[in-house]
Amino acid sequence: MPSRLIQLADGTRLAFDMSGPADAPVIVLLHALGERATSWDGVRAGLEARFRVVTLDLRGHGESDWPGVYSFELMRDDVVAFLKQMDLADVTLIGHSMGGVVAFLVALAMPARVSRLVLEDVVPPFPRTRATPERPGGELPFDWEVVPAIAQEVNDPERRYWPGLAKLQMPTLVVGGGSGSHIPQSLLAEATELLQDGTLVTVGGGHFVHVARPEGFTGAVLSWIDRTN
Repeated sequence: MPSRLIQLADGTRLAFDMSGPADAPVIVLLHALGERATSWDGVRAGLEARFRVVTLDLRGHGESDWPGVYSFELMRDDVVAFLKQMDLADVTLIGHSMGGVVAFLVALAMPARVSRLVLEDVVPPFPRTRATPERPGGELPFDWEVVPAIAQEVNDPERRYWPGLAKLQMPTLVVGGGSGSHIPQSLLAEATELLQDGTLVTVGGGHFVHVARPEGFTGAVLSWIDRTN
C-alpha cells in the first residue's frame, strides 16, 4: 500500500496509510523503534473490516522526515498535530514499545480525541540500563540517530511519566507478551493498577505480540473494544 504524506504546521512531513471504511471508527497504530507503518500489516486485515485503520511512520522512520532530533515528546507532538490536522476524533490509539510510550503521551495531551488506548508490551520509562548497539552496516529503513536518543530516554530512574497513568480516564488495554518478553511483566501489572480504567491481558509471543501472534492480538483488542462500547 503506497504511503501518503502530510506536512505539519512546523514543516515536518509524516508518511501514513489509511484503509477500511471511510465512515468507520478510527484506529491509529504507532510502531516500535526501528520499525515502520508496515509492521502492522499482519493485523491490518483483522481490523479494517470494522475500522478506519491509520498507520504512521514516526519521525526518523520509513518515509517520514528524518530530522536528526528525536525524543518521545517530539514524536508525541507530531502525532498530536497529525490528529488535529486530519481532524481525527474518537480514536482508538494503539502503540507498540516506543510507539506505546508515544501513544500514552498523546492520550495525556489530548484526551478529547483519544477514546481508547492500547499499550502493547510497554510501560512508561523506568530505571534500566539499555546499551546502545552498534550500527549495522548498509542502508537502514530508519535514521540510526533515533536509536541512541530513545535508548537514553527509556532509562528513567525517576519514572517521571508514571504519575500520568492515573490521569488517564479513557479505557486502556495493556497487552503483555508473557515470559518471552524482555519487559518485566510485573511492571505491566503495576502500570495497569495505576490506570483509572485499565485491563491487562497476556497474549504471549514475546515483545512483538502483534507479529508473533497476530490473531491473538487482534482478537484481544477487538473483544476489549466490544466490552468497552
